[in-house]
Amino acid sequence: MTFLSDEALKDELNARGYRSTPQRQKVLSIFMELAQGEHLSAEDLHKILEEDGERISLSTVYRTLHLMVYMGLLRELELAEGHKHYELNRPLKDHHHIVCVHCNTTLEFVEHSVAKIGERTAQASG
Repeated sequence: MTFLSDEALKDELNARGYRSTPQRQKVLSIFMELAQGEHLSAEDLHKILEEDGERISLSTVYRTLHLMVYMGLLRELELAEGHKHYELNRPLKDHHHIVCVHCNTTLEFVEHSVAKIGERTAQASG
């Protein structure tokens, strides 16, 4: 996924029949500033936006996240029961997530043996 400048994001949104808004641009910029492996929930993102002085409802945050997932800019991850998180859809090697059941902290890791198990299971399943 190639990341979009503000102007390219505007053009892409317009081409798909959506308006480019400062809030949508701000959401994408927040994800672009995250370190690789960091994830945000809608609630986390909403809090960051409010702390930055944005007046935006949580429902607008959810709609914006769903739109950006649909456009392929973000990736939606269900890391724990009922807890969806989002990350920038950047080209990554296969990676995995471990979620603490006590505090919901998510750790991202790369382990080739996990990928090999998945490949063997897929081949055995046809």
